[in-house]
Amino acid sequence: MSIWFGTPTLEDIAQLKDGTVGEVLGIDFSHIGEDFVEATMTVDQRVLQPAGILHGGVSVVLAESTCSIGASLTVDLSKQYVVGQEINANHIRPGVPGDVITARATPVSRGRRSQVWDIRLHNQHDKLVCISRCTMAVLDHAE
Repeated sequence: MSIWFGTPTLEDIAQLKDGTVGEVLGIDFSHIGEDFVEATMTVDQRVLQPAGILHGGVSVVLAESTCSIGASLTVDLSKQYVVGQEINANHIRPGVPGDVITARATPVSRGRRSQVWDIRLHNQHDKLVCISRCTMAVLDHAE
C-alpha cells in the first residue's frame, strides 16, 4: 500500500527542485516506490572536498533533500509542510569523481507532527557510502 498523499510523479518532484540546492548540485529524483523515494547525484568537481572525494556535507544535503521530498509527498501540501529538524550521518566509504550516488529514503515513523526517515546512499556498484537518519517536523500553514 502506498504511503503517498495522492499519486505523485517524478515530473511533480522535478518542479520542486527549481531554484534550490538540489538544482545547484545536480540532484535528480529517479524513483518513487510504494514506501520510498530515490534521488541520484553524480560526484563531480562541484561536490568535492580538498582531498578529491565527495564532501560529507554534500552527502548530508543529498540525504536531507531526498527525505524532505519524501516527507512532503506524505502530507496534504495545501494544509501542511515539512522541514528538517535533525539529521545525522555516518560516512562509510568515499565517493570519488565519476561515481553516481543514489539516496533511498524510507520512513521509519510517520506521526502527525514529526516523521523519522532512514536514508542510505550507495554508489553505482551498490557499495554503501553513507547512512543517515533525519527527523522532519510536520507544520500547519498559517491561517
